[in-house]
Amino acid sequence: FAVITSSFSQEGENKSEKFKPYHSFSGLLSHTMIKDAIEEGNTNWIAFPSFAFDYNFVFSPKWRIGLHNDLIFEDFIVETTNSEGDKQGLERSEPIASVLVGGFKPGKHFTFEAGMGYEISKEENLFLTRIGAEYSLELPKEFEFIVNLIYDVKWDAYDSFAFGIGVSKSFGK
Repeated sequence: FAVITSSFSQEGENKSEKFKPYHSFSGLLSHTMIKDAIEEGNTNWIAFPSFAFDYNFVFSPKWRIGLHNDLIFEDFIVETTNSEGDKQGLERSEPIASVLVGGFKPGKHFTFEAGMGYEISKEENLFLTRIGAEYSLELPKEFEFIVNLIYDVKWDAYDSFAFGIGVSKSFGK
């Protein structure tokens, strides 16, 4: 009985530690999949290499706010529909998406995020909405291994999925 109660008392002590807000920076290598990309005159699902650089401010154990930036390393054309219902091609030259996101971490490993921002390209800037999920595993020295899946809706243009793998470093914990 003494062993069991002492183990519960240690567990209670760990939970009573005060949370300290902190910052984290992440770098991910990813693939962005676009459904309506035009290749050789046909629309196909095409995957492009991309890189994500994310900043998060974690202000509570469950909540964070961040600025997430993604860069696709390719030029491409997507099929869109104009206001009259006609199909047309929209050129994108190495677009950069910059999104203000809020994140919710209900447990130890998963974080769910949603946000809004812009995809910036020399041809045209597009307003976008993002939803996503991230799985993280703690590593030594305040690093984390992360895997994410995000879905972006570029309003009046096209949608994309991205799957990324990377690391995150926390500061100020």
